[in-house]
Parts: sequence; structure tokens; C-alpha cells
Amino acid sequence: MDFFSDLFETSATVDVITVGRMFWSTTLAFALSLITGYVYRITHRGPSYSQSTVHTMVIMSVVVALIMLIIGSNIARAFSLVGALSIIRFRNAVKESRDVAFFFVAMAIGMACGTGFMSLATVFTLNISAMIYLMTRFDIGAKPMVEVLLRVTVNDEVDYQTGFDAAFYKHFTQSDLISVDSDGTGKLELIYSVTLRGDAEEQSLFEDLRGVDSSIRCQLIHGHGSVNV
Repeated sequence: MDFFSDLFETSATVDVITVGRMFWSTTLAFALSLITGYVYRITHRGPSYSQSTVHTMVIMSVVVALIMLIIGSNIARAFSLVGALSIIRFRNAVKESRDVAFFFVAMAIGMACGTGFMSLATVFTLNISAMIYLMTRFDIGAKPMVEVLLRVTVNDEVDYQTGFDAAFYKHFTQSDLISVDSDGTGKLELIYSVTLRGDAEEQSLFEDLRGVDSSIRCQLIHGHGSVNV
């Protein structure tokens, strides 16, 4: 009982590295980062979810815990580890900024466990997990309007500057032309950023656009911000 009491006692430094302390520190970091990974999975939205991201968080937390144990209060070790880790280059682009925040959470858990702040690491994990879940559950920060991309392929004979005004006014509250692309075969590809009205129907929109040109091709892209379209 004294061992577990000492283990969860808040201390500023870890002067003595034992196999038992290493085992419990890394095990707690593993367990707490699993909780963080589970929260990441149930609160993630969009098609870019990756299991490897969860594994990376867990591994990062455990490794950081061991690194903090090794460093302790020894400045020489700290500088030597910085020099050794500086040769590592990470070139994988993070798809979502939210993933970066979870990586920092995993690092904080590992640092707390490695430096002996076991109770703080536990409370922090439960607290931040509840915050993240509540933000997702109540959709905090979401915009009320629906913004989508509209991709239109039309003959270059059509006056796209004014030809779609009636259909756009009927179905959109706002529309902005993003790009115009010509493939050299008499076709134009137009991409608009549009905001749908509350009562807008996609099928009715397509019919109105085909009324301008029967050969027109239309595509609405939802969730383009999540897939970097």
C-alpha cells in the first residue's frame, strides 16, 4: 500500500529510476492514452479517421513517459536527448488540426506520468475527455448555414455569368464562383461555393440547372472541408 501511495503522490522530480516505477508510469500512460484514443474515435467526424492516429497517440504517450523518467532532473540527459531526437524528421502531413491537439494531449499525459504526477494525469485525462465529448455532443462552434461545393460541367456557349441567376436565387442564399476550367473540347467546368437555403431540394436544383442547358452535369460536394477538396 505504501508503494501505491508513493506512486500516486505528486512530486516535482523523479530522482530514482526503478523498473517498478517505469512499469507503472508507462502502464498508466498507456491506459490513459487509450481513453483519449477512444474519445477521439467516438467524437471524430468526417471521412479522414485513421486507426494509426490512435495508435500513434498511445505510443507517443508511453514513449514520452519513459523519456521523462530518463531525463528526471538531469540537465545533461535533457540536452543529450534533444540532440539525439533532433535527427528525426517527420514528413507526414496532419490531415486535421484537431489531430494535433490530441497529439499534444497524449504528450501531456506521458509527461505527467513520467515526472510522477500520476493523480494529475488521471484527473486531466478524465477532465479533457469530458470537455471534448461535450463540445462534440452540443456541436459547439458549428455554423448554422450549410456550405457546399457545386461543380457544373457545361458547354462553353452557355453564358454562365448570368444564365444560372434564377436557379441560384431560388436555391441559394449565397454563391461565389471559385474557378473556371476549360478542357479544350468545348466544355467548361465551373466550381461554386454555395450556401443552401433551408428548404432547398437538390433534385429540384438539378432540374432547374438542366433547364438552362439539357447537357449540363451537376455535382454537389458535401463535407469538402473534411476531405480538402
